[in-house]
Amino acid sequence: MEWVLAEALLGQSRDPRVLLRTLCRGEASAERVETLHFLLQRLEDEAARGGGDALPEAAREVAAGYLVPLLRRLRARPAGAPDSAPPARPRRRLLRAAGAALRSCARLAGGPPLAAALAEEALRDLLAAGAVPGLEGGAEAAVEVLAAVGPCLRPREDGPLLQRVAEAALALALAGDGEAAALAAGRLLPALGRGGGAALRAVWGGLVAPSGPGRVGPRLQVLSALAERLLPAPGEGEGEAGPDARRCARFWRTVQAGLADAEDALTRKRARYLLQRAVEVSAEQGVPCTCGSGEANGPSLFWWSEEKKDELLKFWENYILIMETLEGNQIHVIKPVLPKLNNLFDSAVSEGTGRWLLHPSWHLCVYKRMLESENKILAKEGVTHFLQLHEARVLPLSPEFSEFIIGPLMDALSESSLYGRSPGQQIGSGSPLGLKLQSFLAAYVSLLPEELKSSFLLKFIQKMSSRHWCAVPILFLSKALASVPRCKALGLEGLLALRGVLQCTMATHQILLRGAAQCHLLHAAMNLVNVEEVSLSDISAFLTSLRQEESLGRGTSLWTELCDWLRANESCFGRPSTCGSIGLQETCSLNAYVKSLVQEYITSPAWETGENCRMPDWAEARLVALMVLLAVDVEGRKTHHSERQRTQNVLRLFLDPLLDALAKLGSNAYLPLRKTDRCLQALVTLLRTCSPKGASARDDEVSPLLQDLVASAAESISDFLLRRLTLNELSTVADLDRCQLYLQVFAELAGLPGKRGERGSPVLRIISPLRDASIRHLQDTDSGLVPTLGRQVQRAVSMAALAAVCEVCEALGQTPELQRDPPDAGPAERLLAALPLSQRLQKPQPEEQSSLPEESSSSPGWGRIAAQYVHDQWACLSFLLKEPHTLLPASEGAPPDPVLPATQTPVRTLQAALAALTVLPSDRVLPVFRCMKLLVPQLLASSESVCVEAFDMAWKIISTLSNTQLVFWPNLKAFVQFVFDTQVLTIAAKLKGQAYFRIKEIMHEMIEMSAVKTGVFNTLVTHCCQSWLVPAPDGSQGSFSNAANYSELVLEACVFGTVFRRDQRLIQDVQTFIENLGHDCAANVVIENTKREDHYVRVCAVKFLCLLDDSSVSHKAFMEDLAIKLLEKEALVSSSRTRCYVNSQQHRVKNRVWQVLLVLFPRFDQNFLNRIIDKILQAGFINNQASIKYYIEWIIILILHKFPQFLPKFWDCFSCGEDNLKTSICTFLAVLSHWDIITQNLTEKTLALKQALVLALQWGCSHNFSVRLYALVALNKVWGVCKTLQMGELDALASVIESSLSQVESTPGAGNAKKNWQRIQDHFFFATFHPLRDYCLETIFHILPRLAGLVEDEWIAIDKFAKFTDLPSGAGAHRYLSATQLRELRPGDWAQQDAGARSGEADEQSEWTDVQKKILPWRHSAPDADLELLLQDRAAKLGKAISRLIVVASLIDKPTNLGGLCRTCEVFGAAALVVGSLQCVSDKQFQQLSVSAEQWLPLVEVKPPQLAGYLRQKQAEGYTVIGVEQTARSTALTQYCFPERSLLLLGNEREGIPAGLIQQLDVCVEIPQQGITRSLNVHVSGALLVWEYTRQQLHRRGGPQA
Repeated sequence: MEWVLAEALLGQSRDPRVLLRTLCRGEASAERVETLHFLLQRLEDEAARGGGDALPEAAREVAAGYLVPLLRRLRARPAGAPDSAPPARPRRRLLRAAGAALRSCARLAGGPPLAAALAEEALRDLLAAGAVPGLEGGAEAAVEVLAAVGPCLRPREDGPLLQRVAEAALALALAGDGEAAALAAGRLLPALGRGGGAALRAVWGGLVAPSGPGRVGPRLQVLSALAERLLPAPGEGEGEAGPDARRCARFWRTVQAGLADAEDALTRKRARYLLQRAVEVSAEQGVPCTCGSGEANGPSLFWWSEEKKDELLKFWENYILIMETLEGNQIHVIKPVLPKLNNLFDSAVSEGTGRWLLHPSWHLCVYKRMLESENKILAKEGVTHFLQLHEARVLPLSPEFSEFIIGPLMDALSESSLYGRSPGQQIGSGSPLGLKLQSFLAAYVSLLPEELKSSFLLKFIQKMSSRHWCAVPILFLSKALASVPRCKALGLEGLLALRGVLQCTMATHQILLRGAAQCHLLHAAMNLVNVEEVSLSDISAFLTSLRQEESLGRGTSLWTELCDWLRANESCFGRPSTCGSIGLQETCSLNAYVKSLVQEYITSPAWETGENCRMPDWAEARLVALMVLLAVDVEGRKTHHSERQRTQNVLRLFLDPLLDALAKLGSNAYLPLRKTDRCLQALVTLLRTCSPKGASARDDEVSPLLQDLVASAAESISDFLLRRLTLNELSTVADLDRCQLYLQVFAELAGLPGKRGERGSPVLRIISPLRDASIRHLQDTDSGLVPTLGRQVQRAVSMAALAAVCEVCEALGQTPELQRDPPDAGPAERLLAALPLSQRLQKPQPEEQSSLPEESSSSPGWGRIAAQYVHDQWACLSFLLKEPHTLLPASEGAPPDPVLPATQTPVRTLQAALAALTVLPSDRVLPVFRCMKLLVPQLLASSESVCVEAFDMAWKIISTLSNTQLVFWPNLKAFVQFVFDTQVLTIAAKLKGQAYFRIKEIMHEMIEMSAVKTGVFNTLVTHCCQSWLVPAPDGSQGSFSNAANYSELVLEACVFGTVFRRDQRLIQDVQTFIENLGHDCAANVVIENTKREDHYVRVCAVKFLCLLDDSSVSHKAFMEDLAIKLLEKEALVSSSRTRCYVNSQQHRVKNRVWQVLLVLFPRFDQNFLNRIIDKILQAGFINNQASIKYYIEWIIILILHKFPQFLPKFWDCFSCGEDNLKTSICTFLAVLSHWDIITQNLTEKTLALKQALVLALQWGCSHNFSVRLYALVALNKVWGVCKTLQMGELDALASVIESSLSQVESTPGAGNAKKNWQRIQDHFFFATFHPLRDYCLETIFHILPRLAGLVEDEWIAIDKFAKFTDLPSGAGAHRYLSATQLRELRPGDWAQQDAGARSGEADEQSEWTDVQKKILPWRHSAPDADLELLLQDRAAKLGKAISRLIVVASLIDKPTNLGGLCRTCEVFGAAALVVGSLQCVSDKQFQQLSVSAEQWLPLVEVKPPQLAGYLRQKQAEGYTVIGVEQTARSTALTQYCFPERSLLLLGNEREGIPAGLIQQLDVCVEIPQQGITRSLNVHVSGALLVWEYTRQQLHRRGGPQA
């Protein structure tokens, strides 16, 4: 078409100068300049034939007078153009046309100086634009000029200029992001490179020069554009030979980076193209080629040999296939290709030498692509495949592997979802990937040479400590590290890195997982640390990073292993590199180290002896206590028998300095404050951590001996505490922390008599004086004195001390000491009578002459101190309300009413509690809740509104708390004890007022909260079930009435359980896995099992029901009412419109209903069954899942066995019409199969057996295959009973029955009928299950759900019933376990295909003969960089062919059709897709069908009213407008020949093409049809025509192109 236009112009005037001047006049436009370009091309042809002497001069005039000024104007415009500037796309088109015309002028002028001058000017503009922000438009114009004139420069004469242009263009291409950079990479550099010489050498030198990481995309874009020069095939590289990229390691590293690390598909495609071209060029040349990797003895990055041609071609063919397949990101496509990856390893390793033939970095590129995939299944497949490498083969060592493990592999392992269970794997069996990781790491480290183990493990551990890990990944990584065989690989740096990993484990709230990870990390340290390179002080610092309450508890197996390790290596530890904390030259003896550690700890530095120093850090005390106890136990393990005297001597050896200091506390008032603090901290820590965990507590000698040693200093300590707390010695803010320390010591010492059984402990002696002094201080501070800092601190200290006295008295209230010497209550009575409730501690006023100015500045943080003061008040009040006799003396006769405001005016007290809740932080509300628990039962009947307000405020606090261990759960427990107190529930139920309904609302809100915070409902149901089973004080079951009043609680508990999210299920699985490790994991011993799993709610409810006595009228009525409500709930779920698919929430609820009904069944009598039998039988008609059917069938069998009177109702079930029964009749036929159990209690069996046989025979003739099978099974079972009982009365039916059974047994062949008959007979419900002997909790809650195929979340292991000790097991505990072989069976269902029948086929196939491959359009040659090609938007940058086909879809409305058309047009290379509105691109339905095709296809917006004008415009441009419509004159698609310039107009989905537009069409094409339906979908129609156009064009070009 361009040629025709040029000929037409020349036909009007043979003087080209006239034509050129005419075209150069007027406003410059893309169309005018393109026409000028076409004319210049035509003139070039004439000049080549020897014509046109005036052409050079005319060309110079056009270049100098028109094109160069035009380009200057375009260059001068910055990127941020004003509003009057033309849009970006027309401007780019004008630039390219002007550049192409300029190149033609340079050729016609025949003078290289013109090209050189233009290039010099454009180069200056390019360098200037690159340095000035906002001039990207100038750079773009300069690149166009250079691309136009560059090929006209002379390689030798203009060599320096070419080199400078190439360097500038390469710098722009590699560093820029704009259009100019893309033009430089895609147009200018290829044009310069094709000329060879200095330009190509400059470009190549810049590409392979060492540089930073940078972006690999632009580099690969340039390399792929220059592929013909850098990777020339035989016969292509004319002229000067360029560099051979195959021999450059930098080139291959760039290709590998594109394959593995590039984020965009286009960059990865370019990398694959370069690799494929290099392989093809090597095969065609047949010349040996080698590229070194830079490693001393490593394999080449790329090499070629004619001798290995076939093997290498196969290797690279499979490799490229794998990389292309990974682009699909679909696991079902990728998984069949993975066996080829195994073959790659086999081909890459020499069988003779065992060394790498091909560099392993190529294999790792595959794994990187898989690991970085957005598809988590694919990432998991990649991780699993890599971890299994060393199981099947021994691979040579390579540094690349270690770098990959520490880098991409560990990054991928941070994803928690990878550690989920495999389908069919039992809960608690462990993560398959975690176990593979454990095996892999142990095997890989074992293969490493000794000199490499240390560096690898150090980097591995440092990687673990360098990022935040979730609980599950850090657990399995720690476990894998602990599995590494023992070796001396880690020094001090490695130990410090392990300590850093310990800090990472503390970030998770999953306490059990956190503790288990700490256990594994300690194991890793004992296995891997080289003790000769670390000192005992280094080890002790590492051990203090472990939390003893979570992992390193005394008495655990981990503690024992640590003691043995210390004993075995005691003489091997190194000395510290610097002066250690102990200050002495460290010896190798553990005892000497601990002794010096204690001595140094007690000795206070000189700068810490002031009275105003702050509290020391507790970490030092924990270190001392831990090492003392470890040293004592290490010494104890040196002998095989117990030596109490030796243990005592060792303890004295270590603790004598501490005991001496403690003994002087009471008598020496001049001891440094820092020293006393340290001594008391060490004392508290020792007493708290010395008690062993687990079974070893009974045989422990250390704890009693330690208590005896402390008791010797108890009197001195008690005197010291009394003096410090009562004599105004605490007067600063820092002293408040010191006060807490003193009170902790007081509580620990007060608890010692309870542990030792002694009388008259000295600390109990100070209770009365401490209480009296505290009360006196509180009274004195109310006398109107100025609230200075010292007075207010002493007031807070006194209140805290009084609260501590109350807590100790409550804990030891029954001790003989307190009963023998009750304290005088006079001062207490007067104080509490005058003390306002919730009195706040005033902020201190600054003193005029304060010696401690720094303390006065601490008063802005007074809120925390004031809150603690209020907390302590309510702690005292809670104790006095609960135990008034402890502080109030008993008088003669009846005890007097205490004169306390809390008891005289409980309403005011409760209102004060509500006020306190508004000011107290959430971690300080516990004593207020305890007071409410005591007050609400007294006030509920008289002041219900205040009590309801208390409920609301308390629940608001609970519902806003975060799920933290130390705050939320204690508060929740106190809240439940307060709101769901037995008396509160009883009174509220009697009143049936606001409180009753509010309590029920809170109950349901707590159940809803349990879906987010697992364990909330557990706390509620456990408390209620415990309190409801406790007898009332008068011996009656008074509290059980609450169970009936609040039966919804038990009902919801019976069916409770949410469908967990995947991450929640993973946490549950891993916790179960850790629990199954038992005592082997110390975390299970030291961490209390909170039983917060959802299963324990149902366990509690079931155990509660098992404890009920059916001889009790109230218990029996409750169970019957619960059964009716369960059946109603089941009917409600069944009638719901929500689809009840397998393992859905509806399915699970129904399953749980029938489980509980089975548990309750033995308590039902005939009268009650009369009320519910119809509902039970009716449930059999509902289309339920298999598990529910089994429970319904089971309970019907039990009912008929126990009460044969219901047989007539059962027979009636077979009388319904077949339309109503359908396949549900199988439920009742399955009941017939257990007729031997049902007839056990029948006196007259003949009629029942005959009826059963007749029904089985009748349904054996059903049209439904499944019904026939069930009927035949029932017939076989019933007939077996008849033969066993020798029922002669039924001989008349014998021939028919035997014939039916023999016919099914003798079914010929191995078809489905025969197989299904065998399967149903072998099914557990008919072959093994016994309704009576298998009746137990294990069968109901674990065995049957497992065999029925329920998800593992519904399996409740029987040991959970035993572990749940909050309720006793009851008399029926023997019915918990199954005693039959049913528990040994594996799940399976006759109606399904045999499990695993074809499961091994894919695995057995080492390599698939053919695999699915997604076609990725890519030409084997480099992208077309011809300067005449008009690149169309982003699509042209792909280097793909662009056809002249335009598809017009402006009449189409539906986004799905538009999205599908967009994808079709992009795949087949259409020039553009015209739509009615570009807004459709943002539609989600469009995006789902287009799959990002809109990013690579030009989209044009033409609204329907504008279509007529648009079609006329395209017809004027030479397009043939083709309508896809059935008309009277339409042409069949099979007969139509498409012109190159074709425009397809598609009609509306409903109305087609409007009649007005049909008149404008050049032709109508219709698709021949063979069917009856009138038309095809518009997207399908368009796709057929687009393909036919593409097929014809490919055929014209000589065949299809890849």
